[in-house]
Amino acid sequence: MHDESRRIEERVQRLHDQRIKTAVYAATVPFQVEAWQAPGEPVPFEEAAAASYEPFAMGTPWGPPWGTTWFRMRGQVPREWAGKRVEAVIDLGFVGDWPGNQAEALVHLTDGTPLKAVNPLNQYVPIANPATGGETVDYLVEAASNPDILADNFSKVTPLGDKLTAGDKPLYTFRAADLAVLDEEVWHLDLDVQVLRELMLELGEHDPRRHEIAHALDRAMDLLDLDDVSGSAAAVREALKPVLSKPAHASAHTVSGVGHAHIDSAWLWPIRETKRKTSRTFSNVTSLADEYEDFIFACSQAQQYEWVRDNYPKVWARIQESVKNGQWAPVGGMWVESDGNLPGGEAVARQFVHGKRFFMDHFGIETKGVWLPDSFGYNAAYPQIAKLAGNEWFLTQKISWNQTNRFPHHTFWWEGIDGTRIFTHFPPVDTYNARFSGEEMSRAVRNYAEKGGASRSLAPFGWGDGGGGPTREIMERARRLADLEGSAKVVVEHPDDFFAKAREEYPDAPVWVGELYLELHRATYTSQARTKQGNRRSEHLLREAELWATTAALHAPGYSYPYEKLDRLWKTVLLHQFHDILPGSSIAWVHREAEAEYARVARELQELTAEALAALGPGGPRVFNTSPRDRAEVIRTEDGAPVYVEVPASGSAPLTDAEPPQPVTVSGRVLDNGLVRVEVAEDGTLASVRDLRADREVLAEPGNLLRLHTDLPNYWDAWDIDKHYRNRYTDLLDASSVTVVEQDPLIGAIRVERDFGKGSKITQTITVRAGSPRIDIETDIDWHETEKILKAAFPVDIRAPHSSAEIQFGHIQRPTHTNTSWEAARFEVSGHRWVHIGEPGYGVAVINDSTYGHDVSRTVREDGGTTTTVRLSLVRAPRIPDPEADQGRHRLTYALLPGATIEDAVAEGYALNLPLRVADAAGAPAPVVSVDGEGVTVEAVKLADDASGDVVVRLYESRGGRATGVLRTGFPLAGAQVTDLLERPLEDAETADGGVAVALRPFQILTLRLRRA
Repeated sequence: MHDESRRIEERVQRLHDQRIKTAVYAATVPFQVEAWQAPGEPVPFEEAAAASYEPFAMGTPWGPPWGTTWFRMRGQVPREWAGKRVEAVIDLGFVGDWPGNQAEALVHLTDGTPLKAVNPLNQYVPIANPATGGETVDYLVEAASNPDILADNFSKVTPLGDKLTAGDKPLYTFRAADLAVLDEEVWHLDLDVQVLRELMLELGEHDPRRHEIAHALDRAMDLLDLDDVSGSAAAVREALKPVLSKPAHASAHTVSGVGHAHIDSAWLWPIRETKRKTSRTFSNVTSLADEYEDFIFACSQAQQYEWVRDNYPKVWARIQESVKNGQWAPVGGMWVESDGNLPGGEAVARQFVHGKRFFMDHFGIETKGVWLPDSFGYNAAYPQIAKLAGNEWFLTQKISWNQTNRFPHHTFWWEGIDGTRIFTHFPPVDTYNARFSGEEMSRAVRNYAEKGGASRSLAPFGWGDGGGGPTREIMERARRLADLEGSAKVVVEHPDDFFAKAREEYPDAPVWVGELYLELHRATYTSQARTKQGNRRSEHLLREAELWATTAALHAPGYSYPYEKLDRLWKTVLLHQFHDILPGSSIAWVHREAEAEYARVARELQELTAEALAALGPGGPRVFNTSPRDRAEVIRTEDGAPVYVEVPASGSAPLTDAEPPQPVTVSGRVLDNGLVRVEVAEDGTLASVRDLRADREVLAEPGNLLRLHTDLPNYWDAWDIDKHYRNRYTDLLDASSVTVVEQDPLIGAIRVERDFGKGSKITQTITVRAGSPRIDIETDIDWHETEKILKAAFPVDIRAPHSSAEIQFGHIQRPTHTNTSWEAARFEVSGHRWVHIGEPGYGVAVINDSTYGHDVSRTVREDGGTTTTVRLSLVRAPRIPDPEADQGRHRLTYALLPGATIEDAVAEGYALNLPLRVADAAGAPAPVVSVDGEGVTVEAVKLADDASGDVVVRLYESRGGRATGVLRTGFPLAGAQVTDLLERPLEDAETADGGVAVALRPFQILTLRLRRA
């Protein structure tokens, strides 16, 4: 037989694209359209319904950036359309085919009932099936003219990312608003041909099935009447039935399809627009559920449900009905799909607490799995946190974006730092926006790493990132692929069902230990530094407010614990941990609002803490220590005078002078407190740091070296830092002044000022305090650079085989060498409050109060010694998607801690981030809890969420070894229980001598519920 493949393939493509697809709508008549431009921000439906509308013609430009235009569309179904399927079809002037980052609209009835959204890939609204003819149609359509931030594929800087800079020029031209007859036979033929053609093109050239499909399509096209596509469609479909009905091979891979609509809670649009996106997408989803009984939609992010509940009660009611019908599956159990690296441990716990409670309260459903397809890597504490929240499985997708190494598994057990394992799946389809194309199905089978051990994978299907969700076309594809020779089999099912089957099939799946590091998007540890600082401050202020509110509730008659305020503030912080807000990868509008929200949260939390301390009654100034370690350090009084104080962990002490071990001396540019001696060079770097206790020089080269690198990644500006950034840099060695600014027995400080670049300035105050080996470097940056990154380096004379960086509820070790491509790919990594390097007998820590990104490397010197260098990433200057990212003022502190153990790093990390607080408060109430036993660390102290008055304490082992101790209470104890993160009892805790016995494995998290006598 002659090979006619090319002719057939080209013929089928042309007939499909130019004749079949264009005949899907058999007849159209235009709506009468009127328009009203809403002033400013979006308005409620009632206001829009009462507005004055003006005639609007098709082909008219509309929609300023971030504007809202309401369209009134009126029409009548022609009598001759009786018995046909009639729809409204609306084209707002869509650009491209991405539904989430351009014009979108929600269609309402005149009574305010939302019907369905329209976007580029979902332009219809059902009217009647079948129509009787003569139906009157009257719609109010809320259209958002959101700018297409990605119009130039991330290659051009745009001012459109903020309404303050976007201008008012109309963005779109309205193309069509019609009543239309859907020719169902042609529509189904369109899908038949699409599915078969795509399958044919994915099969091998020597596969008989490929040629069988090709010739079947060729013969079927002979039956297509080009002058009457509608009239001949049935015959063409009948000719294709034999190749569409051949069953899949018995050994065919099974793809479990789960409806999905990834809606970023903010990204290339502000939070206010996400609230509307949820209503649009969820309207579409519930509408689709009415059409397809076999449809199942998985949806995470309790925050988005709450927005719909509060703003779109009719859509909310439809969601509740879909959940009852089993077609809507709440998943994930988190308040938002947060970043996987940057939120603190307690914040990750609260993501689950607030998320899971919402789903239980409103749907009676406890979600079983973690749904985080798009976060930029996942910390190694997740398995334990997830399991303690009652989860059984974990799903992610983003690791498929790795720049260097291909992740070796798709179904596996993920083991965290404490040894907890959770069953994990990573869909081989490599997208969370699947549409069941032939290419996707082939890719899922080809990629699947577990061949021979397992035979199923999951595919989240539906348009996403900016929402949109599944469409009827995708559902029709799934039906055709349910059992089709040459393809994987598709079954639409609940993700819980998939995970149960996958685990049963593959119980001995391989194990991956440690973090799921994404070899991409490493700059998200640094971009938008003020947003990250706001998160760090908020997390620690929440800890303070809860601890002292609990103290007041126990000791201050009449004080009422602020449950509702704390709940609201926690949810605000959790929202802003979303994986495009906290990482710094959103438009300017998002980060501008985030900074304002963090400032508001800080004010409110400061007020709550002040109220709690004031409730204890007046009694003279006292010093309050929120950290879980005893403190002996220098603070300042209201008049600025330094005082050396000693304060117990989670307790307080009078503001009285204590005697420090040795005073600070200042001689020239040398600071000495008997523990460390610090010499500042003329250029402002640290020329020497001498650990006087160990009698050794800490630095191998000048420390606190500020290095300015050129930083232009290959593609994603705000997200990425590519390895070539290291090749071009300038060391900031020209100090304009180096001045002693404080010379006191308790504090010595030297200020260094530098001017550089495009008018940028850095002022650093290097401080040594009595009684502490910690060297603080308070940094004030006025930043005006573009496409640069600023790093601070500490080259330490230590041969460290690995670095240890604090993560949630513990720390992770990473090699300092680059023997393998996996190690080399970790050239920029994340950490929380500290990084530690050490050799047997000696270590050094670098502490910070608001940075996350860093790198650690080592070299061998000519003298044979080894230099291990820790560098903090302080600030970046990407231009896309926010052209002014990080511009302006930054104030932060980092510190060098010589002679540090891991325990010292933990203690000083808390101390730097939880400054001692001075307040006028009475008496000396005992700490709510105190712990005997090294390594047992208190992370949170609060009253139980059920308002029972029980005290809840969250502990963890922080050194990486076993720990035992006794937790003692500052109140009469009647009993104690071990609970999960949601404060549900697991078992009774062992009590003795008025305390609770604690025995923890390395990095174990323990939540105790303490009942008051």
